[in-house]
Amino acid sequence: MDNKLSAMPLSLYIHIPWCIQKCPYCDFNSHAVQNNIPEKKYVQSLLADLKQDIPKINHRPIHSIFIGGGTPSIFSPESLDELLVGIHKHLKIPTDIEITLEANPGTVDNARFQAFRQIGINRLSLGIQSFQDSALKNLKRIHDRKTAINAIETAIKAGFENINLDLMFGLPHQTPENAVNDLRTAMSFQPNHLSWYQLTIEPNTAFYQHPPILPDDDSVWEIQRSGQDFLQTQGYEHYEISAYTKASNYCQHNLNYWQFGDYLGIGAGAHAKITTPEDKIIRFSKRRHPYTYLQLVNTPQVISQTIELNQADICLEFMMNALRLSQGFTEILFQERTGLILSDIDKPLQIAIAQGWLKQNAEVIQPTRQGLQFLNQLLGLFIV
Repeated sequence: MDNKLSAMPLSLYIHIPWCIQKCPYCDFNSHAVQNNIPEKKYVQSLLADLKQDIPKINHRPIHSIFIGGGTPSIFSPESLDELLVGIHKHLKIPTDIEITLEANPGTVDNARFQAFRQIGINRLSLGIQSFQDSALKNLKRIHDRKTAINAIETAIKAGFENINLDLMFGLPHQTPENAVNDLRTAMSFQPNHLSWYQLTIEPNTAFYQHPPILPDDDSVWEIQRSGQDFLQTQGYEHYEISAYTKASNYCQHNLNYWQFGDYLGIGAGAHAKITTPEDKIIRFSKRRHPYTYLQLVNTPQVISQTIELNQADICLEFMMNALRLSQGFTEILFQERTGLILSDIDKPLQIAIAQGWLKQNAEVIQPTRQGLQFLNQLLGLFIV
């Protein structure tokens, strides 16, 4: 295997597109359950999809696995076991690999959590969003505070030690006190990872058609600052714009995205990024609608789009990911992951440094606190 490729991490993302109901803020490729989910057929299709992608990865081992959605926890442990067994047959999987499952309160119980743990899932990402009943009602979530707390307690009881709690801020009628109270409740469980991100209104969502009244920009900034200060007092490292961890327990899968590693994506609407032995970077995606995906999965037409990135695309995409990390990136990482040299981005780099958005020493280029605050403007410098 090419030395460069052997050093490039390769992750696997698996998309399960069904939910109990579609949340009004969600712009992911997710679909509310209408009748029965074709669970068994979908698992077989995922494995068929994977087999078609295997020639693209040159026998490289898998760095991490992430099962996302949608709400993957609505699939039975038996179906997910069949999926993971099939993946192990086709790919090189290290014994200590991180395998994450997204789960929503209200779709799991103790028996399911224990079964998920037994089949090899060792990291949970729980979609809590808020611990306040009024906020959850505004977000049209299917769970309430009691259900959320029960889900966390049940996951811990089932033996999960690596748990991420997903929370949002900037919610309708939210105050800094409300936001910090959500974080305070989360901290009572001492999760080793927290995703805390702002609610944004995206096109093609119910909230875009009927926008809720959200806090103004000054209030959101106060909420964000209050929450970050609180998390710092709790010993959490703010290592990425929306991610916090204790004891450097980073999400290995997401860290691979942010460091511009490679990944396969199987399932309806899943995306992939692969570096070839010829140093080309290819992106491709699968058919978005689950039933179209199921019909076409055994044909080349399951791929809806393939793009070879040019130099400008590569520079921008690397920066869009790496500059989310507070630690930034090294010159060596830039060269290894892009096939380019730092002088290729020297002009926007120097402008960003002069602007006070980036800082550079002998080894590392990293965003300043101001750079993270004005990330969109910073990234704009790298658009050609």
